[in-house]
Amino acid sequence: MPGGKGRIAGIDYGQTRIGLALSDPLGIMAQPWETFPNRGAKTFDPLTQKLRAQGVVRIVVGLPKHMNGDEGEKAREARAFGETLGAQSGLPVDYIDERLTTMAAHRVLAESNLSGKKKRAVVDQIAAAMILQIWMDRQRQKNS
Repeated sequence: MPGGKGRIAGIDYGQTRIGLALSDPLGIMAQPWETFPNRGAKTFDPLTQKLRAQGVVRIVVGLPKHMNGDEGEKAREARAFGETLGAQSGLPVDYIDERLTTMAAHRVLAESNLSGKKKRAVVDQIAAAMILQIWMDRQRQKNS
């Protein structure tokens, strides 16, 4: 939680790639961290090790809901991923609506000087940072 005792990880789940972001230790600011390959069941052990090495105490997974707010197949996949990761890592997992974060990340990158290949490598990280920042901002609002 913001102001807490460890880092929070944000996750932009995808069937091919998983965008990761980390909070600062005080839970105030999110920053892009890494793009992790999704290798199905083989993803969880190495990802759990990475999260532990960074001192992560909570995970926030983005749910790609439909524009009307309903959860479709992709949101169910992201939720199932989060539940498995939480069970394997022993960390609490929260979920947040991620509608439009990937599109916003693409807009941010469109203004950068990165090549197409480099953009693809970081778009998931930026989306994960946006997911995490939204969650942290909402937590601060709840607690103020």
